[in-house]
Amino acid sequence: MAKKKKEKQTGGNAVIYARYSSHNQREASLEQQIAECRQYAERNGYKIIDIYQDAAVSGRTDDRPAFKRMMHDAKKELFDFIIAWKSNRIGRNMHQTLANMAKLSEYGVECLYVEEDFDNTASGRFALRNMMNVNQFYSENMAEDITRGLLDNAQKCMVNGRLPFGYKKGEDGKYAIDEPNAAIVRQMFERIRAGWTIADIKDDLNARGIKTRDGKEWRFSSFDKMLQNEQYTGVYKYSGVRIEGGIPVIIEKVAFEEVQKILSEKKRPRGKQRENAEYLLTGKCFCGKCGAPMGALAGTSRNGTKHCYYACNTRRYEHTCDKQHVPKDDLERLVAESIKDELHRPGVIDGIVSQYEHVLEVIKEESKVNTLQADLDAVNKSLDNIMKAVEAGLFNEVTKARMDELIETRKDIEEAMRLEKAAAEIATPEEVRNWLERLRDGDIDKPEYIKDLIRVFVKAVYVYDDKLTIQYHYGAEGTIKIPHLGRGEVFANGSPSSTIYSRKPYGFAAFLSLFLSHQQG
Repeated sequence: MAKKKKEKQTGGNAVIYARYSSHNQREASLEQQIAECRQYAERNGYKIIDIYQDAAVSGRTDDRPAFKRMMHDAKKELFDFIIAWKSNRIGRNMHQTLANMAKLSEYGVECLYVEEDFDNTASGRFALRNMMNVNQFYSENMAEDITRGLLDNAQKCMVNGRLPFGYKKGEDGKYAIDEPNAAIVRQMFERIRAGWTIADIKDDLNARGIKTRDGKEWRFSSFDKMLQNEQYTGVYKYSGVRIEGGIPVIIEKVAFEEVQKILSEKKRPRGKQRENAEYLLTGKCFCGKCGAPMGALAGTSRNGTKHCYYACNTRRYEHTCDKQHVPKDDLERLVAESIKDELHRPGVIDGIVSQYEHVLEVIKEESKVNTLQADLDAVNKSLDNIMKAVEAGLFNEVTKARMDELIETRKDIEEAMRLEKAAAEIATPEEVRNWLERLRDGDIDKPEYIKDLIRVFVKAVYVYDDKLTIQYHYGAEGTIKIPHLGRGEVFANGSPSSTIYSRKPYGFAAFLSLFLSHQQG
């Protein structure tokens, strides 16, 4: 049901709405718009009770944070008038703008424009609709100009948008090869051709500390478009424009087509062995002889029994290492038993809790929140300066790239601040002790318990023929002597009879994050 219109008097409660689009350098700045709206309100006796402003947001959409908040407040009858610089601040899409104005009218709210005098008469409303037509034409024409400019760049093989991993923007604005990331791309394709699974490639990249373009760890989805991107063969592609030889070649066409054939035949060569078994040491298990990751491998014997192993990738794919495959379940249980023994060793839990208390003191004394806030303020100031440059007509590829970089930096700083604040509110030392004691006294025969021990404590396991070296997340390292680690004979003599520990200073960064995730889980 439509709300009854309120009786309007001279003056009344009003709000200001200001907006500018990053693509339009001729628009008045937010400060200028607000200043002129205030002057208008003062001249006409309106009382400003709030200001809503959207920066660098197009008027072609209603998906504007401040605008949506204003419409919500209008529905609650918090004000009588909206004062804007021009009618195109409310919107450039005529259909949406008329719909919004109809809602505002239903709420008893009237729109007033500083630079445009449209009275609330038939002729005034007619003139307003004509102005909306002009605004929509201007918006659509500007979008066409931007698209035309991007397509013109495409014909010249200039960089438009996001670059694939392995490329960078050259000084001439065109694609250039980004070494050593391009070498990583070549290695991926070579390994797929050599029979590596995506799972093993993923584990290897993560183990080597190599990050994606976004600075994150590699996941299966990271490879989907990457391995099928023909831009790596030198093909420039943008919005229907396709130019052979338009960019530098990273992968030769023959190799690219061979990989496409492998992918189409296997769909996604993640390794069938993972379908029915969970490899708890994935990304953490390494060959003691050559240092390569040990990936998942499965096979079925003549009697139909399935066997699961951890296998050295160098041996499997390059045949330059003689490390024997290690039975999966036996290795995981031995590692879990070793962790349990470590937790029972006198002084270990006390040492962890003591270091934890020290870390809490350091967190409180040396919190980076203030430093991060200063960094955030500096980034925001830089963004403000870019916005001023945009308003002055200096919008180009350089300012856009810098703005995008600053926005990403701001996201990183805000995430770091969130983690810092969370770190100051983590568990008490007593809660950590109780948690460690529960893990120490768990049932080693339960698969979930083995999973918890490995997930929380193990940073890396190096497998030799006669021993294991376990690196723990909290900084310790243990070496386990065993009789033999070979196919079919591993652990034949039972659990290791002796454990030799090489102590290292406790380091808590990864351990604390695992503790928090374990508590949340």
